[in-house]
Amino acid sequence: MTDPHNADQDGFPAPMTGREVDPSTMRTFRSFRETQRTQRIARAVLALFFVLLGLYTVRGFLPSLIWGCVFAIASWPLYARARRRWNGRAHRTLLPLLFTLAIAFIFIGPLALFGLEAGREAEGMLRFLNEARHSGIPVPDWISNLPYGQGAITAWWNEHLKNPADVSALLGTMNIGQSVKVTQQLGSQVLHRVLLFAFAILTLFFLLKDGDSVIRQSLNVSRRAFGKRGERIALQMIASVHGSVSGLVLVGIGEGMLMAVAYLVAGAPHPFLFGVVTAIAAMIPFCAFIAISAVALMLLIKTGALFGAMAIIVLGLAVIFLADHLVRPALIGGSTQLPFLWVLAGILGGAESWSLLGLFMGPAIMAVLHMLWLNWSRARY
Repeated sequence: MTDPHNADQDGFPAPMTGREVDPSTMRTFRSFRETQRTQRIARAVLALFFVLLGLYTVRGFLPSLIWGCVFAIASWPLYARARRRWNGRAHRTLLPLLFTLAIAFIFIGPLALFGLEAGREAEGMLRFLNEARHSGIPVPDWISNLPYGQGAITAWWNEHLKNPADVSALLGTMNIGQSVKVTQQLGSQVLHRVLLFAFAILTLFFLLKDGDSVIRQSLNVSRRAFGKRGERIALQMIASVHGSVSGLVLVGIGEGMLMAVAYLVAGAPHPFLFGVVTAIAAMIPFCAFIAISAVALMLLIKTGALFGAMAIIVLGLAVIFLADHLVRPALIGGSTQLPFLWVLAGILGGAESWSLLGLFMGPAIMAVLHMLWLNWSRARY
């Protein structure tokens, strides 16, 4: 027999705990429980199937979605502060739109500068090639400023590039059809990247606009699935993204600005353009030296200013050392108490595995692993 006032959460009467229990009721109860368990497993499998199906459907746009989340996490504190000062229903759409446009301009501005400079350089290059076909390429003045190898380089140049016929033959060996094919592939890749960037910016807008709802829903899902520890992991990853943006982007911009001033003082060509190049390269540890060395080499070739080129190299090494060994680890590791070795492994490993997105994903993953390591290695008595 069963107690009608004693029922489980599904409405099925639970068996009495007394001595006499109806065997048919117990069999029915166990069958019902097994059916429930089977249905839960089936629902979990079905949900996992649709999650994997959804990820497969949007696999081409997953990097854009992650980039949108990175942009939203990085800009959320400033956006929340601006929203508190500029509150109102009319600004629920306008303020996210302004923030989205500002972040988009941060990326579009340097790209537009690159495009303008590339157009000018391409025009000058075509003019240079046209003149070279008719009059050859004379030996440049910077060769005479080289510390050694002047005679060998001058002899090779006079033999292969000074005669217009040799230059025409050299240009004629270029495969025009292959160049056109490469140009078409480059154009399709650029169009694809523009589409992915537009989707990331659109994702950023909706995350800022509906940020409170997204945060609340994410916390509810995390607590139901993983409990309080899952929330701690999410907060650790968010803190790591904040630190990575400050340590990589802001420090890289600072390095680029300092080196742009140095390029301008030393008389290097296109100082502001190469300052942007240095800032982008500086977002990856130790990569700024490549851009700085290229600028120093161009300065030496075009002007022969050996002292200026050496000054740029020395100043660049000092800036890189201070940024990569003091400022950057403090900003990235300070927000998550992450050691420098873990920070460096996360940045370099993430860049190798996830390309540019790994600069932010790598430290976030290493921050979670470091937190789990501390929890597991903590002594329990």
